[in-house]
Amino acid sequence: MNIVVCVKYVPDATADRRFESDNTVDRVGVDGLLSELDEYAVEQALQIKEKRADGDDEVTVTALCVGPEKAVDAVRKALQMGADQGVHVTDEAIAGSDYIATSLVLAKAIEKIGAETPVDLVMCGMASTDASGSVVPAMLAERLDLPQVTFASVVETQGDQVRVKRDGDIATEVIGGTMPLVLSVTDQTGEARYPSFKGIMAAKKKPLETYSLSDIGVDAGEVGLSVAWSSVEDTTERPPRTAGEIVKDEDGSGATALTEFLVSKKFI
Repeated sequence: MNIVVCVKYVPDATADRRFESDNTVDRVGVDGLLSELDEYAVEQALQIKEKRADGDDEVTVTALCVGPEKAVDAVRKALQMGADQGVHVTDEAIAGSDYIATSLVLAKAIEKIGAETPVDLVMCGMASTDASGSVVPAMLAERLDLPQVTFASVVETQGDQVRVKRDGDIATEVIGGTMPLVLSVTDQTGEARYPSFKGIMAAKKKPLETYSLSDIGVDAGEVGLSVAWSSVEDTTERPPRTAGEIVKDEDGSGATALTEFLVSKKFI
């Protein structure tokens, strides 16, 4: 069984995040890490592998990332967690790519990974922690001509069958699918494991390949900011944090003051 987990390198939420002069997110000059929501996809892939360890089906988990040179750290984190091998697609032309171009690069890389052994399962997190678009899994399914099962909170597999629980706003659905397919999981699937010392040391010996756009057959004119379907017109720096206001409810007016504050901020 061949599983590919798509992971993303995102700016650290605790760092001083900022935009470039062209209004794209600075992914080089700030500290970054593996998107937390993608860790759940890595975890579920590893659980599938572990549950099939006693059978005849050998499972390979590949972590795939698209991004600048530093984005390889996201792949390394997945390898430390237990993924078997990693692939990092990096090319200067990719900078500024939107969801359309990103899904193209990912799809072509997945096709290359599965050239010898077809990919059975493409796994993604429910969204990235920087953009929160949640659309790449669906775009990947379209480009790879595969069915998609998204926002799974519980994942079960048996043979080539996948069964998931999907929690919506008004109902919970149980959905089944037959591999190969694209699967995205939520942060309700269970806490992702921390890399152990043994896992960190083992990751250094695991295969990690680097692809350029030419390696996967993508023309530079198909990606990047110049062909993006959407763009950021303007950005404003986050205002400095101000001191909070304390309301003392000595005369019973606290509830009214709180309500007026929430209304003024358009929270209610």
